[in-house]
Amino acid sequence: MKYPVIALDLDGTLTNNRKEVTPRTRRALARAAAQGAVVVLASGRPTYGIAPVAEVLAPDCPEIYILSYNGGKIVHWSSHRELYAKHLPDEVLPLLVHYAETHRYALVGYKDNCIITQRPDDPYVAEEARINRMEICGVEKLLPNIEKHPVKLLLTGHPDEMMRAEQELALLLENRMDVFRSAPFFLELMPKGIDKAQSLQRLLAHLQLTPSDLLAFGDGYNDLSMIKLAGMGVAMDNAAPELRAVADRITLSNEDDGVAVVLEELERENQE
Repeated sequence: MKYPVIALDLDGTLTNNRKEVTPRTRRALARAAAQGAVVVLASGRPTYGIAPVAEVLAPDCPEIYILSYNGGKIVHWSSHRELYAKHLPDEVLPLLVHYAETHRYALVGYKDNCIITQRPDDPYVAEEARINRMEICGVEKLLPNIEKHPVKLLLTGHPDEMMRAEQELALLLENRMDVFRSAPFFLELMPKGIDKAQSLQRLLAHLQLTPSDLLAFGDGYNDLSMIKLAGMGVAMDNAAPELRAVADRITLSNEDDGVAVVLEELERENQE
């Protein structure tokens, strides 16, 4: 295989708009796995939210790694062995809660199969729940109810508000954590030095491979770093303009089996 590691964002990339991996894409990944390819599911979702996709692929793809929380955690799926995790500093958590409450934004944490928030009726929280197939649990106080030492929190709101919040929080929390959008209405609140590229570099080192061995697919802002890192970085036709501008190639949309199209073309090239 020219690219022995295939990293895939999920929403808007690997899955269609119904959050399904189509049969054609499953077959293409299965053929790549039969040639020895390792599949990496790299998403801003929590591990619980990625697990159903891993289970769908597992029968035909024996080597699957999950990069959840935008790379804040790396798990080898078949053994459920955690290879890496980094947590938000405890001292920033009250600041994030205060900022969200002051601006009346929804702040989301996670515990087991629940999305925890003080604003359970927020429509963007509902979208996060739909994407991850997780239950929304409304609470009066966020921090006592989420997992201890969280890897990630999520701020949600209107895209214009999240653009402004990204700038404000980046200044407020400079050098203590990272802030970036994974979608126009989702603001990822992450430990410093965590993104998909840096975690993929950790995984590649574990596999004794290099970025030139990596084929990566994405569509969103949080995919920029891994698309730049990869030996071949592929943007979906539905990708953000910033991602399309740095990709090595652009494929069809997630609704048109764009991932499968590229894998099939590489398969044909390998056979020639």
